[in-house]
Amino acid sequence: MAVLATAGALLLAPAAVAADGDKVTKTSVDQEYSVTVAAQFTRPDGAMLSRAVTYDPKLVPVNSRVTVSERANGKRTRVGLRVSGLVANRTYGAHVHTGVCGARPDSSGPHYQHRKDPRSPSVDPAYANPKNEVWLDFTTDGRGEGSAVSHNAWRFRSGEARSVAIHERRTATGAGVAGTAGRVVACYSVPFNMSKEAGKAVAGVLSKIF
Repeated sequence: MAVLATAGALLLAPAAVAADGDKVTKTSVDQEYSVTVAAQFTRPDGAMLSRAVTYDPKLVPVNSRVTVSERANGKRTRVGLRVSGLVANRTYGAHVHTGVCGARPDSSGPHYQHRKDPRSPSVDPAYANPKNEVWLDFTTDGRGEGSAVSHNAWRFRSGEARSVAIHERRTATGAGVAGTAGRVVACYSVPFNMSKEAGKAVAGVLSKIF
């Protein structure tokens, strides 16, 4: 099992073990934080999961690719999503979720919210909106490639944003349905806004491996 990583990369175990093709291409842990991770989607396979899993290979084929980046500076956060190998000319919903990906589509939990809705599931537009959450809806081109970028005037709470989930359709915005986008068809575990202490700890572990 190949793992390519740099010091400061977070290996999300046990529910998200890095598999062949998973790459952490850049990380830094300090007042400013950045991470870019890339992988190929695989099907869930018991306890040994890739960080990128597809629950519906018809919509997100096995071996299709995903890249997620985070850039946090001061009180602002930019999240980028790129995919390739998906169904051509199709719109998908996508959001940052609170849990890591698992064997089931609901394993990644609810959307990350800057201001948490006291009611769950959150379908109130006052909370379920792209300013309070991270929405990354995208439409693929004729080659099945797509991308999206989200800008938010806040930073993730360390350890509370742990994946990007791809949904079957565009995200709704109306009262009572805000934030819904149908089934989760794929998921990618991502080390969003790792704390400085966690980064040092993981860097120490990696230094013994590499």
